[in-house]
Amino acid sequence: MTYQVIIVGGGLAGLTSATHLSKQGLSVLLIEKNKYPKHKVCGEYISNEVLPYLQALGFNPFSFGAKKINQFTLSTPKNQSIRTKLPYGGFGMSRYRMDWELSKLAKKYGSEILHEKAVDIQFSDNQFTVITHEEKQFKAQFVIGAFGKRSNLDIHMNRTFVQKPTPFLGIKAHYIGDFPDNRVALHNFKGGYCGISKVETNLVNVCYIADYKSFKKYKNIDDFQQNVLSKNTYLKTVFETYKLTFKHPLSISQISFSAKHPVENHIFMCGDSAGMIHPLAGNGMSMAIRAAQMVSLKILNYRSGAIASRADLENQYTQIWNKEFRARLKSGHIIAGLFKLGLFSELIMVFLKAFRFVLPSIIKSTHGKPMKPEL
Repeated sequence: MTYQVIIVGGGLAGLTSATHLSKQGLSVLLIEKNKYPKHKVCGEYISNEVLPYLQALGFNPFSFGAKKINQFTLSTPKNQSIRTKLPYGGFGMSRYRMDWELSKLAKKYGSEILHEKAVDIQFSDNQFTVITHEEKQFKAQFVIGAFGKRSNLDIHMNRTFVQKPTPFLGIKAHYIGDFPDNRVALHNFKGGYCGISKVETNLVNVCYIADYKSFKKYKNIDDFQQNVLSKNTYLKTVFETYKLTFKHPLSISQISFSAKHPVENHIFMCGDSAGMIHPLAGNGMSMAIRAAQMVSLKILNYRSGAIASRADLENQYTQIWNKEFRARLKSGHIIAGLFKLGLFSELIMVFLKAFRFVLPSIIKSTHGKPMKPEL
């Protein structure tokens, strides 16, 4: 069971690269432990920068009812707020639907999808062996690691970031509520921030990142939302008037924004496996899709002879990844840090209100230009 490319992880980065490579004729195996469709803790807002590339792959989010978003609202814990037009705009679509549709597209082009858990990735004699929990073995010339924010594989590989603190958790749910179709909102609270936007089902996605130390002082999610998030009156309105559609909100823990490497053990890391931007910047999904295009094009260039060796391929991917994303990650880290400074964040809002042209420039610093529809 040998393939040209094995992709470990079936989120946006994994599914997009599988679609791209199989559409170009490569044999691709994607290994994903969960079956589709499945909800994930995610902001579910995507910058329009990815649209040219997605459409070149044959995926149009608006065919599935994605919401067109062009307005942005920002608020502080003390309830100051500002609204602006998004420089590029974006769309709202649930991961439940988007991942499912992309998985069908990848299979249409010939990708095989295996719903098992990869437990080991070995590299020897210029070839990878991927082993699953069912003790199946698969071989490939290349492996793309798209296994998300933190995986057992990261621990098994002894990646440096797993030794560093993981002080955040994420919580997400869908609600029925009165929220504009064309808006994404980011509401700050003590110890975190909450993103709100609509998805294709007309439900409102509410997703927030919180400091775990703050969270563990309370009995449960409802208690935390009532006593911490609801200090922001915008969020108080959400939790008091919106109707929860999930049986329980989804949660993930051990979220880290520590630096990672785009290539480790000859594996091309993609999406959150390569580096995670603070969700406050609202662009992690777009970065995952852009990285999928970058790694796919590099692999195709190698196979065509345009790149001479594996070492050159790994160096080129590392360089282009850093050039594209390092500044964005730094901007996201700085912005998140500033809004954690309590009173200082209120002063920042006063400044933004006085000089409204600054906010779109800040948003642009965490986003990229429209992608080229290269395949």
